[in-house]
Parts: sequence; structure tokens; C-alpha cells
Amino acid sequence: MFGEHRYDVTSTWTGDRGTGTSGYRDYDRSVTIEIEGKPTLLASSDKPFRGDRAKWNPEDLLLASLSECHLLSYLHACVQAGVVVVGYRDEASGVMVEDGRGGGRFTEVVLRPHVTVADASMTDAATAAHEQAHAWCFIANSVNFPVRHEPTVHVARD
Repeated sequence: MFGEHRYDVTSTWTGDRGTGTSGYRDYDRSVTIEIEGKPTLLASSDKPFRGDRAKWNPEDLLLASLSECHLLSYLHACVQAGVVVVGYRDEASGVMVEDGRGGGRFTEVVLRPHVTVADASMTDAATAAHEQAHAWCFIANSVNFPVRHEPTVHVARD
């Protein structure tokens, strides 16, 4: 099943305070992100860039995309390896460095999945499945910085 897949999103700036972008401090960084049929996402820039900490920012969304993509790819890899996952939680983090010219870039993301498997005999295969998941993750394959994994595997209690 090879093919090209299209994704559409509408991002609308909602932060005009009445004077538009007349000055750097004169406008709000609020944005609504909409995809047909899905809940609207309230977004902003990150707090250091005059944004609203209570709203999603692009950096949050990038990190969340990498984490979720690995999770979904990992579950598929586990099915193929005969590993029964009964719990999964990732504590991901990323580092972004400003370049001093108004821009910057992510230099690394570390995913820290805590996986719970149904049986102790699945532990090694569950750990190994992270490599396959990384190879399959569309988002990780689209970024130009390292995405590392520090997984832990636990066995479910009877």
C-alpha cells in the first residue's frame, strides 16, 4: 500500500489587539489550528517569545508529533513481534537552541517510553521493537536532528 498522503490544516492568527503588527509588543501571538472534523486547537508562541504558556506552541506540537508517531509505530512493531503491550507512557524532551539571529533549531529529542508488557518473556523483543518503530516513524524520518530513545520495559503484575 504505497502512496502519497495529503494533510490539510488551517492556522488563523487571532491576536490582533486593534493595531495589528504595528510593533513587536502590540499584538498577541494567539492562533487557532483547525482540521476539518477535529476539535480546534488553541495555540500561541512559547512564553519566551511573548506567547501564552497555557496554549500549545509549535515546539510542543513537534515534540508531541515525534512522541505519538513513535508510540503508534511501536505498537505495530510489537504486534508483528508477538509482544503484547498493556501500557505505554512516554516522557519525551527536546532541546531547541536559538541562533542569535532570530531563529534557531532543535538539536535533539529524547523519547523515554515506559512500556508495560503482558509477560516477562516479551521483555527483550519489546526493547528491540523500538528500533523498528524508529525506522517506521514518518515524523522522525522527516526531521534533521537526532531522535534518541531511552526505553524501559516493565512486566504487568498478575
